[in-house]
Amino acid sequence: MTDAPHDAARRSPVVVLASGTGTLLAAIIDRAASFDAAFTVVGVVVDRPCPAVQIAADADIPVVECILQEHPDRATWDTVLADAVAAFAPDWVATAGFMKILGPAFLHRFGGTVVNSHPVRARERRQQRGVADALAYGVKVTGTTVHLVDDGVDTGPILAQRIVEVAPDDTEVTLHERIKIVERALLPEVVDALAARGVVTDGRKAHLK
Repeated sequence: MTDAPHDAARRSPVVVLASGTGTLLAAIIDRAASFDAAFTVVGVVVDRPCPAVQIAADADIPVVECILQEHPDRATWDTVLADAVAAFAPDWVATAGFMKILGPAFLHRFGGTVVNSHPVRARERRQQRGVADALAYGVKVTGTTVHLVDDGVDTGPILAQRIVEVAPDDTEVTLHERIKIVERALLPEVVDALAARGVVTDGRKAHLK
């Protein structure tokens, strides 16, 4: 017995925010192309010229550039960013290597529907900001966390986590590469689950339906 494909007309619309190489964006697009995907990527918004633009173009996905330096202040940019995303009428917004903190105007309009991934586990997040800090702290396992975005920095309710073991000879580069492989699998999986079933939140706690 196999899962029935989702009707493309009923797939949940998702906008992806990107800033960099586009590897996470590509993973999300690949998942959306699956016959049983519950979502479709309706737009990509970038904050700078970057390879993610071409990845979206190759998939015939509209791209909007929203560059901070082209606006008088960050608050104005945040509002323009929110307008750009709202134009696609998404159910969910996924950040895929997006290198800006989302501000009050954006979160006011999309709070509770924005999902991000971060390359450390929850226990580590209070002490380390990334792979280099995890190595310096001497952890034996690290991993990646997918969470809803709130008004903090990587502090939102956790949706899913995956563990990556730290090898004795790991460097920041080798460990980060292994984490990114896991991240590229986990984030699209969570986006698909959100689109298919939604999420229940209770304060700091969140779980996929």
